[in-house]
Amino acid sequence: MTLMSSQRRRIAAGALLAAATMVVTTACGGGNGGGGSDKGKDGLAFNGGVNKVLNASDKKGGELKFIGSQEADSWDPQRGYYGFVWDFARYYTRQLVTFKAEPGAASTELVSDLATDTGKVSADGLTYTFTLKDGVTWEDGKPITSKDVKYGIERIWAQDVISGGPIYLQQVLDPKGEYKGPYKDTSADKLGLKAIETPDDKTIVFKLPVANGDFLQMLAMPAASPVRQDKDTKSKYGLKPFSSGPYKWDSYTPNKSIKLVRNDKWDAKTDTIRKALPDKISVTFTTNADDMDNRLIEGEYDLDINATGVGAAARQKVLQQHKSNIDNPQTGFIRYAVFPQTVIDNVECRKAIIYAADSKSLQTARGGPQAGGDIAANMLPPAIKGADPKADPYGKLAGKADVAKAKEALAKCGKPNGFKTTIAVRNNKPIEIATAESLQQSLKAVGIEAQIDQFDGAQTSGIIGSPKVVKEKGYGIIIMGWGADFPSGQGFLQPLVDGRFILQSGNNNFSELNDKAVNGLFDQALKETDPVKAGDLYKQINTKVSEAAVYLPFTHEKNIIWRSSRLTNVYTADAYNGRYDYASLGVVK
Repeated sequence: MTLMSSQRRRIAAGALLAAATMVVTTACGGGNGGGGSDKGKDGLAFNGGVNKVLNASDKKGGELKFIGSQEADSWDPQRGYYGFVWDFARYYTRQLVTFKAEPGAASTELVSDLATDTGKVSADGLTYTFTLKDGVTWEDGKPITSKDVKYGIERIWAQDVISGGPIYLQQVLDPKGEYKGPYKDTSADKLGLKAIETPDDKTIVFKLPVANGDFLQMLAMPAASPVRQDKDTKSKYGLKPFSSGPYKWDSYTPNKSIKLVRNDKWDAKTDTIRKALPDKISVTFTTNADDMDNRLIEGEYDLDINATGVGAAARQKVLQQHKSNIDNPQTGFIRYAVFPQTVIDNVECRKAIIYAADSKSLQTARGGPQAGGDIAANMLPPAIKGADPKADPYGKLAGKADVAKAKEALAKCGKPNGFKTTIAVRNNKPIEIATAESLQQSLKAVGIEAQIDQFDGAQTSGIIGSPKVVKEKGYGIIIMGWGADFPSGQGFLQPLVDGRFILQSGNNNFSELNDKAVNGLFDQALKETDPVKAGDLYKQINTKVSEAAVYLPFTHEKNIIWRSSRLTNVYTADAYNGRYDYASLGVVK
């Protein structure tokens, strides 16, 4: 997920109002969880929300207040790819199937949402049939139809207009790229995608040319959300999506704020997933991550929507004085550097970078074992079948640079004295900047001069997501991270290393790896219904990716994440890469 997933920033237009209410929120326990002990006097506890429900409640009302330092790539369900966007999208989108509202690993179970069940699948795994529930409606009260679901999915094909989102469904349903998307559709109803049939308004049938064991997982993504044709504003849809969920968009000022209010046409009887406890949900964006942490601690806001963890400046304070207000979950993300082959085209030059990197220094730059995570040596997270955290082809688990091997690789690539390159890093991510600086120092020791270019994090998909821009700017190293779109080798690795996922905008295969052997192994793995056998194939893919030397993994990420004492129904969910399940949260008024 993203990138998985989605993110950007803004300063509250309502900052004065927030400041005025700060005393009230703090009085009801906003930031003070009872001092620095693991357990606070209000019943909260360190890691109290990790894989279990903290402060269970069914009380409705109040305003849930998010703050973030990273704006969304897009709030358009077909376009968003940041992980936090997928979590937040549950407020205003629904899908045929979705993830269970449970803590930890139980959250990865798929359950029905708009559909009456999780589908009827043919014996050959090629046909999936769903029936919509009675009473599911849009925010204006009109019924959600099977045609709305089909049209929403068809929008994925319009990559020239709404680029950036996951394209799994496009790859699976139309591998030859024959459909041109609804905006170029010549059929009268704009529903010309042959792989999806809608015999009536309640029935939708998917016909896969080739079986795919993860197809239901793809249907649980926001990208499979319905969109109504008469409400589709194309590239502007992310400015005010039309709601099928319990909340609707009231206002949105990009890079400033969002406010959602209740959707009075949503019927809780049709939705067993979303608790819909708060009356209002607000998001404030700021460009200052340290200021964000301080405002969270002061009780002005409830949680960081990005869930990327408390920054270095506030870390000691929360660990010593507010420990019962923090959780330290595994996120399911790997943080890494990736090397675009259009800029560094010699495999030995890329190997030199990997060998020269000091993995302990990189871990420290990211916050150490607790705030940063365990050192990673390859590109598959431990929870994915086929992963082997001990597989260490470049000796990174030793926690230090291998200068001798780096110099040997430099000699092989014809640059014995090193070379110059540029590290691209988002300007609103202090932890990523610190990581880039650590890598820069390590590379200097072997003669590789790397200048750091801090680009606008709000423009990620149009800068590092554009292979043309990457080449023009000479970005030989990009600092980034990735979490599984869904818990399989396909859901984690395919967008990063399958050559058929290289996009001209909104690209996530930054290395532009397009290896026939890797692509072929994906084709085999996708058809495999035995998860263990599929895992074996993903292990082979992972080995080939290591051999290509296009990634330098840093850490299997852990974060120290803040939760205010006002929050109810707090729990981390594996389905959202260790984030809190936003759709279950409530607040004490």
